[in-house]
Formats: sequence, structure tokens, C-alpha cells
Amino acid sequence: MLTRCAAELMAEMRKEQGNTQFKLKQYVKALAHYTEAIELCPANASYYGNRAACYLMQGQFTKALEDANKSVTLDPKFVKGWLRIVKCCLAQGDMKGAENALNKVKELEPAGAALQTEMTNYNDLKMCCEKGEKAYSSGDYRMAVFCMDRAMTIASSCSRFKVIKAECLAHLGNYQDSQELANEVLAFDKQNADAILVRGMCLYYQDNVDKAFTHFQHVLKLAPDHPKALEIYKMNKLEESIVNCSEALKLDPNYLKALLRKAKSHMDLAQFEEAVQDYEKAFKMDKSRDIRKLLNDAKLELKKSQRKDYYKILGVDKNASTEDIKKAYRKRALVHHPDRHAHASEGEKKEQEKKFKEVGEAYGVLSDPQKRAKYDNGQSLSFDEFPGGGGESFMFSTNFDGGSYFPFGSFPGGFSFQCS
Repeated sequence: MLTRCAAELMAEMRKEQGNTQFKLKQYVKALAHYTEAIELCPANASYYGNRAACYLMQGQFTKALEDANKSVTLDPKFVKGWLRIVKCCLAQGDMKGAENALNKVKELEPAGAALQTEMTNYNDLKMCCEKGEKAYSSGDYRMAVFCMDRAMTIASSCSRFKVIKAECLAHLGNYQDSQELANEVLAFDKQNADAILVRGMCLYYQDNVDKAFTHFQHVLKLAPDHPKALEIYKMNKLEESIVNCSEALKLDPNYLKALLRKAKSHMDLAQFEEAVQDYEKAFKMDKSRDIRKLLNDAKLELKKSQRKDYYKILGVDKNASTEDIKKAYRKRALVHHPDRHAHASEGEKKEQEKKFKEVGEAYGVLSDPQKRAKYDNGQSLSFDEFPGGGGESFMFSTNFDGGSYFPFGSFPGGFSFQCS
């Protein structure tokens, strides 16, 4: 058995041999030497740090992260270890983990050049995530794909971004590329529920409904609480309900319970015109206060569905705060401002001008509590209440701060742009 001193000397020799192979890009050989060094001196933080660097070069980010974490456990002031944690977290799309490690590096070595490099990568990835999420939420899938491509230049090992891109490609009708991306993820993670769901989407869009639902059922077996799969399952049940109620009504056109259930299913599927028709038939059979209310509610939802969706135009949630609406307006207006499209074709200029006006119109309503309340309640706004409609003037400024019953376009549940 080697003495402690001899073991340390031998470990240093193995480390140096590993460093030599690392410089020659012989990572497999370097890895073997670093592992031997660790076996000889398992309490040396730098050896784990070196092996983590080797794993990083091989793209083995999970193993690299394990070694980097071990290195800073042994030596909490080991800056290289923290930097390698940052690299691993960014590669895997773990923004929170990267942020925590960056904060530690700032404490230990605030003026280091490596810190600035990783801060730049972190900020770039964060920006891609934010822009991608907004594009996805507003249905701008081309922009979302662009953002995911940019994100994956930094987060090369983040399967989540691949799946988001795959879903967006499916929405755009590029089913082959979408399926290929989903299959790439499944090659490494056969039980990735989101990737299986995307494959199901592609099948559904291509009218292979039976196979699609086999995929959706598989998703629910893997993840019983999966929000998107649950919503699809619910919608499928609603469609079945409509079919069953329709069959019952063929046998008995005056079967009020079946008619009301059919109308409710149409409401749940956002098929408001069909719901109104069914509730009108029901009201003729039974002029009760309850059915009158159901009919009026359906008419209101139909009316709301036929107008401009101001929340979608600004890319914000219906519960967005006034500050969120203001920020979204500034960003959207900046994107569509005529000055930015001065050299575009006439057709493009008109399209951007139209979008710019819609952004202003949406902001004019949603930024005003009274108008927003009316809008949310489905009430009509008078001509004077619209921006530029004769009441308050709404000036645009360049001074900004900066067919199917499955609504896949606004897919329920939504992907998280923060990978764990």
C-alpha cells in the first residue's frame, strides 16, 4: 500500500499526464488519468475539476456537473469548479443553477475574464428564453423556432428546447422535421412525455387520429398530470359526448338532457356558434330562467370570440398587470413601427402598419381599467372609446424603452422555457 505522500505524488503525475492528453484533445486518455488521480487522492478538488472539464469537452454534461459539484463540495472557494457548474447548467438549460453558480463566482473572483464570458452566455440564453416564450404565447412559431435555435447554440444539451422547437415546427406544418427532432430526444430519453406528445400532434395534424391518440394515452401513462395530454383527453371525451348526444337526439329530438349536454360540450370546446344553436333549441323546449342564462352566456362568448383578441395582439395573459401590458406594448410597437420597415416592400409596409395600429388599439383598451373591464365582460365599446375614435387621442411615439377541435395553436398547459 502506498503511503499518503507517495499517493499524492503519484496522483500529481497522473494529473499531469491527463493535462498533456487534454491539450492534445485526447479526452478518453485524459479521462483515464484523471480518474486514476481521483482514486489515489479522492479529497483533491482540482482532480474532480479537471475530470469535469474533460467530460465537458466530450459533451457529457451530467457527469461533468456531478464532478464539478463534488469539487466545490471539497473546496467551496474553488472558482474553476463553480465556473464548470455554470457551463454545465447553461448547456442543460438550467438557468437557476447557472445563476446560483455565477453569484458564487462573483463573490470569489468578481474581476475574472471567465466570469464575464459566462455572464454573457447566461444573459444571451435568458434573452432567447424570454423572446421565445413571448413568441410561443402569441402564436408566432417562426420566431419561437428562431429563438430556440439561438438558445441551443448555448444550451446544446437541453432536450426541452428541442421539444419546444419540434412543437412549433408541427404548428407550422413541418411535420417531418418536427418528428425527427422529437425522435432525437426519445433516442436518449425514451420516456420523454413531451416528445411523445409532439409526435402525437404530428400524427393528428396528418389525419392519423387513431395513432395520435395512442401517443396521447402513452403520455398520460408516463405523466398522469401532464396538462396538455389531459386537455386533449378531455377534448376527445367532449367530442365523443357530442357524437353520443347527437345519436340520442336522432332517436328523440325532444330529449332535452341530451341537447343541453351537447350544448355544454360545444361550449367547452369553444364551439360557441353550435352551442348557441343548441341552447336556442333547448330554450324553445323549456323557457326556464336557467336555460335563458345558458343561452345568453353562449351568445356572449360567441360575440367575444368574433372580435379582435387584444391580449393576443400584445402577447400577454388575460390576468396581465398594467405594467405587463405597458411593457408588452412598447416591445410590440417597436417591432411593428413604420420606421423599422421603411425599406420593406409596399405589401410588407401595409401589413406592419396594420399591426402597429392594432397594437396601439389593444393598448388603448387594455391600459384603461374601465375600457378593459367592458372588453373583458364582452360589452361593446363606443366609437369615442376606441383610440383615435374621436374621444381621447392616442399618439404613437418612437420613444420606447426598449378546423380541428384540438386548439394546438394555443396548446393547453404550455411549455416551460426554464429547464430543470
